Amino acid sequence: MKPLAAALILCAASALALPDPRFDDQSDKTPLVRKDAPPAAAPVEMDPRMWVEVEAPGKAERQAAVDAGISLEELAPGMAAGFAAPRALARAKAAGLKIRSVVTLRQRFGSLDFPEKDALYHNDQELKAEMLSLAARAPDLVSMFSIGKSTLGKDLWAVRLTRGAAGDQPSAKPGIVFLGAHHAREHLSTEVPLLLAKYLVDNRDQPEIARLLESRDIYFIPMVNPDGVEYDVEGGRYHMHRKNMAKNGDGSTGVDLNRNYSWGWGGGGASLDPDDDTYRGPSPFSEPESRAVKTFVEGRPNLKVLLSYHTFSELILYPWGGSDDPIPDAKALAAFKAMAGEMARMTGYTPEQSSALYIATGDTCDWAWGKKGIFSFTFELTPKSMWNGGFYPGANAIQTTFQANIRPALYLIDLADDPRRAATQTKVFAAAPASKSQGETIP
Repeated sequence: MKPLAAALILCAASALALPDPRFDDQSDKTPLVRKDAPPAAAPVEMDPRMWVEVEAPGKAERQAAVDAGISLEELAPGMAAGFAAPRALARAKAAGLKIRSVVTLRQRFGSLDFPEKDALYHNDQELKAEMLSLAARAPDLVSMFSIGKSTLGKDLWAVRLTRGAAGDQPSAKPGIVFLGAHHAREHLSTEVPLLLAKYLVDNRDQPEIARLLESRDIYFIPMVNPDGVEYDVEGGRYHMHRKNMAKNGDGSTGVDLNRNYSWGWGGGGASLDPDDDTYRGPSPFSEPESRAVKTFVEGRPNLKVLLSYHTFSELILYPWGGSDDPIPDAKALAAFKAMAGEMARMTGYTPEQSSALYIATGDTCDWAWGKKGIFSFTFELTPKSMWNGGFYPGANAIQTTFQANIRPALYLIDLADDPRRAATQTKVFAAAPASKSQGETIP
């Protein structure tokens, strides 16, 4: 789910709904049998993780739960709840946290058969086919290339929209990149960037869209974690899997890719236990997926903005996630706050510093800003809570979430020439022409 656990939770100002009886997420217990193939689907009742509720009247208790290895997914007044492996539960008890309840995943979530209607979501091969089709439709504008390989050898596909350069050719135009599916179960985070790329192609003749396509270098990497995505739906049912499919030394599976970046790596909110859903990996950039993103970003000095999509909670998050301190650049912080606030008005999401609920280190956006000075945001997409669908909100959520996120995407693309101007500009880019592919006017 989100790069920062904070995004998995409803905004602190409002009480969160009760847990959705359908599902939450995070799984990765089954050891790999072969290095080049995912494991067979394990029955939910055999998953050793538990759903744990702890008393959490404040941030200190939430942070203690996260540092124990519990992946928090819900908050309510005085309570926090999430996934815990047996060792994480023991650490939480040893830390003095008061445990309200512990239940198995089957007791909490019931059966998790893959709904037929959710076939509208894209797996790895379907995503590749969509991107190839997009490139074929507009070869003068769209190119497609791989930024690297996954743990199991899958290509990590990127689609690029710009004029005058293709593939991995350099460009001096201001650049922006949209990332999806660092976390396997967050399938909606793949659909939004894919649909945004389609939207720009479908509307490339609209004057304002044409201007952006002419003057910007725009990248979409909708599936950073294809191995985990494939496993999460393997066997025709959800596995609540969060991590990649790396084989850990203790026989467990997976590293949390959004705790594997080097900026602040090894700090709070990122577990050192391979059993935990927030396991940070044995070292910074230990995983081929996070290394591929690093290489991609470092090879493009023209990148000025990065947006990483996650689910869920309807939040707009900016650095730092790994520290309660604000970023030290006051002018940049003013721009971050202005941008987050404007995009919150566009979406109805809640803007805040990523660490507002608790600290989580080693995430993408802290690294991109701290190391490269790229204005970076995490969007926790729809829904607001597990009560509304959690990580698996159904196919109906695809279009509504995409529509809500068109204007923020255009706004960021426009700002890519100079994001700092967001703090002082009065005219907000709001063009969102009728979508030819959807036939709707975007408000």
